[in-house]
Amino acid sequence: MTKEREFDVIIVGGGPGGYVAAIRCAQLGLNTACIDNFVGKDGKSSLGGTCLNVGCIPSKALLESSEHYAQVSGGLESHGIKISGVKIDVSAMIQRKDDIVSRLTGGIAGLFKANKITSIHGHGKLLDGKRIEVSSTSDPESKEIISAESIILAAGSSSIDIPCALVDGKTIVDSTGALDFDKAPKKLGVIGAGVIGLELGSVWQRLGSEVVLLEAQDEFLPVADQKVAREAKRLFSKQGLDIRLGARVTGTEKKGRKVIVEYEDKSGTQTLELDKLIVAVGRKPNTDNLFAPEAELLLDERGFIEVDSFWQTNIPGVYAIGDLIRGPMLAHKASEEGVAVAEVISGEEPELNYDVIPSVIYTHPEIAWTGQTEQHLKRAGEKIKVGSFPFAASGRAQALGETDGMVKIISHQETDQILGVHIIGPQASELIAEAVLAMEYSASTEDLALTIHAHPTLSEAIHEAALAVDKRALHIPN
Repeated sequence: MTKEREFDVIIVGGGPGGYVAAIRCAQLGLNTACIDNFVGKDGKSSLGGTCLNVGCIPSKALLESSEHYAQVSGGLESHGIKISGVKIDVSAMIQRKDDIVSRLTGGIAGLFKANKITSIHGHGKLLDGKRIEVSSTSDPESKEIISAESIILAAGSSSIDIPCALVDGKTIVDSTGALDFDKAPKKLGVIGAGVIGLELGSVWQRLGSEVVLLEAQDEFLPVADQKVAREAKRLFSKQGLDIRLGARVTGTEKKGRKVIVEYEDKSGTQTLELDKLIVAVGRKPNTDNLFAPEAELLLDERGFIEVDSFWQTNIPGVYAIGDLIRGPMLAHKASEEGVAVAEVISGEEPELNYDVIPSVIYTHPEIAWTGQTEQHLKRAGEKIKVGSFPFAASGRAQALGETDGMVKIISHQETDQILGVHIIGPQASELIAEAVLAMEYSASTEDLALTIHAHPTLSEAIHEAALAVDKRALHIPN
């Protein structure tokens, strides 16, 4: 009988939480194994999880390509640049996306090799006694048991299915399928006007699709600051996205190569005939078949794994991170938790500030925020001050021709400590880093106001918004 392989740490999941945890564990001198079952388009194992293979990275590649197409198709005329006969080769765009994914996933494999991490391709299931059963993806009957002193569960999440619109991978697709259309659908529907729905809808709308987003909630982007959300809805509608709120899908019917969608809104029952339908109603933790009953792993009522303040589950020595546990389902949150758990296992006492995790929506313009929204702070009874600055008053934004949007800063009325920063506008995903750093150091708006920003830059909008909190903005009326 073959002896069980033993490690210091076993990580289940090779996404942004799992692979980063593996690298940090190896850096700390721990004999580390990482189990992952993702299979790429080429049929081979591929590290990086959903984010790198069919999520964050490929969607941003398509967003970038589609934005370039939109620009040369008519968005450059104000610069005096006129281009005619522009064509889009969707297959080439998809191939570029796949090439980027291949390079980055290959890079992780290289990092594993450099850090002497044992990479195991298969499905990992937690057993009792801190053991993991590994099933081969090609032959589920082929199993191996491995064990470790510490185990990190980092299996990520998957798209939520809804009975009224079952994904068939052809006419009705999930977010993964929406990354591989061979052409822009003439009429495209998206169930869900959240982050994923808006990003994917934006890609195909720029490439020529008529896009309808059906959102069951009556409020647009309730997780964002509502001033920003209102501006976003106005701008996206102006671009051509048909956003229908309070639209609850009740059924779908395939009709040849079309799909008929039925939904209810305040006017009653409505129908849509579409060429393609994307289901983007959210994600759920991958806890199904992640552990055996005898492991007695504790979940909450929503299926997330219960952990303490050091990410340890109810089983000593077994940890969970990323989309499996509390908090926003964000790749960078999972990565930081992976680093933190590796350090906990090594006897260190890491800190992770959940109050300043940035969120980004990679539409055009981009939306980014960190900290609390104005509506949340008001409901909590906090005394606040608010300042905002429009990009229309920014010299750099004018030069770029990117004047939509604003920066909004919220601070405590008495202490002036920054409580939230919300941006809609050009390069919001990059600009938010300054706000995150400021809040990590418990900065005040006065600290930002006293910080010299280069001119002309987009970051000056943050400086001006900080000044505006105390009605001291220099380039807009107070």
